[in-house]
Amino acid sequence: MPKILDQFGRPIARDVLDAPQTSRIASLADTRLSAMLDGLTPSRLAAYLRDADNGDLTAQHRVFADMEERDAHLASELGKRKQAPLNLDWDIVPPRNATAEEKKHADWAKEVLTDAVDPVEDLILALQDGVGHGFAAVELEWRREGSELLPAFLPRPQEWFQLNTTRTDLRLKDMSMDGAPLAPFGWICHTLGKAKTGYLGRMGLHRVLVWPFIYKAYSIGDFAEFLETYGLPIIVGKYYSGALDEEKDSLLRAVTALGHDARAIMPKDMELEIQKITGGGEGSHHLAMVDWAERSESKAILGQTTSAEAKATGLGSGIADAHKEVRKDIRNSDARQAAATITRDLIYPMIALNRGNIDGLRRCPRMVFDTGEPEDMKAFAESLPKLVGVGFKIPRDWGQEKLRIPVPRDGEEVLAVPPADRTVPPVERPAPAKAEAALAALSAQDDTPPEFPDQVAVDDALDAIPAEALQAQMEQIIGPILKDLETAGGYEEAMAALAGRYPALDAAKLEGLLARAMFVAELWGAASAE
Repeated sequence: MPKILDQFGRPIARDVLDAPQTSRIASLADTRLSAMLDGLTPSRLAAYLRDADNGDLTAQHRVFADMEERDAHLASELGKRKQAPLNLDWDIVPPRNATAEEKKHADWAKEVLTDAVDPVEDLILALQDGVGHGFAAVELEWRREGSELLPAFLPRPQEWFQLNTTRTDLRLKDMSMDGAPLAPFGWICHTLGKAKTGYLGRMGLHRVLVWPFIYKAYSIGDFAEFLETYGLPIIVGKYYSGALDEEKDSLLRAVTALGHDARAIMPKDMELEIQKITGGGEGSHHLAMVDWAERSESKAILGQTTSAEAKATGLGSGIADAHKEVRKDIRNSDARQAAATITRDLIYPMIALNRGNIDGLRRCPRMVFDTGEPEDMKAFAESLPKLVGVGFKIPRDWGQEKLRIPVPRDGEEVLAVPPADRTVPPVERPAPAKAEAALAALSAQDDTPPEFPDQVAVDDALDAIPAEALQAQMEQIIGPILKDLETAGGYEEAMAALAGRYPALDAAKLEGLLARAMFVAELWGAASAE
């Protein structure tokens, strides 16, 4: 029986698919979650990061997991980034110049991922965990349904993994020095290494976020202590001169009881005075540090801050549009990297196990996300008829691609403009005598020569000008303009391109052609008048 080849051309045995790899490692089954932020100090945090640099990822990723649980702002911003690719449509497409068999592979994979396995959206969301940690590992559990082997997705925590001694490969922790290599066709391992090079333990965004997080935690703790000290008014007890120690103790107990219970008793001769804190009690320095930390987290995760705060910038909508474009760029990058991982670690194994070996990963159907943006439909609806009217040959598929309108399948019902109301209003029928007179007049008019034969001759001469000559001149003028409009990124950029193009427009040939036609018409008119 021939061996199955994995994505990298290495033969694998089917017995590795019988059970998940982690079910055979007893030490992982006994792993218990432990909080790492209790008593965390900058020096301890630095030690955890150094351990990760040396290949021990456990402490670092436990800290990273706790950060998302304890920082609401951090969890909110990471949630926005993780869920952004879920809003994109995805597809499974065959390779370039695909054969009939490769097209069938793509259709089968799309059908299976859509209907037969765990929701792909859950898998994409699990892989997005690699944004913070630097990598995300999802174990595959193969189950047989009829004659097919289909996967279930089992996300695994990052603390189950380690680096080998050379820090070049991710391994499962199995109590050995190097760790256990990940089983072929057993894992979807997504790394975010394209945005930052270096060791795997240093690729996650949490390596950047951990410092704003800890500064923010210290500032919040100091602010809570500040409120505990100065958040309540100061109560001062006044005793009379010569008061005995017992009387002073009684007054102190009354002040203490009043601060906690709002009730107390004291000698009649003594006084209580409640002083309000004024000046220096707002804690603005602590909150300023918290605000800086949260803005730093937003910039690191989403590349901007406008989606996390409701503040007027005073710069108009331009800055908001720029920040929106930054978020789209990050979303598209995350989607492309996730699609590449799913193609390599999921689609290839599914096809290899169920439909036979394919000609390497190069000829494997791949997942793609639709990251395109539709053009301004109103602008296209106004410009395309005008361009077609002057003779431009615009393919229908190009227009539908620009506007993100799918091409209808055979027999598919399409939208249509309802026919205009063609009802002819009732016309008063003339009397028979009047009708005969009108017909006689029309017949006589058909035989009558035109009233202005010279004008008719001029019109015929103008109609005889070849349309190709006018078309060629118009294409020379409008062609560069259309290229600028196609490459423009928005309305402002298009208007700037048109403003720069206008002074350089060369309409001399077209103007000369029209001038000659007008000159001939004037000569003809003068000759006819004489």
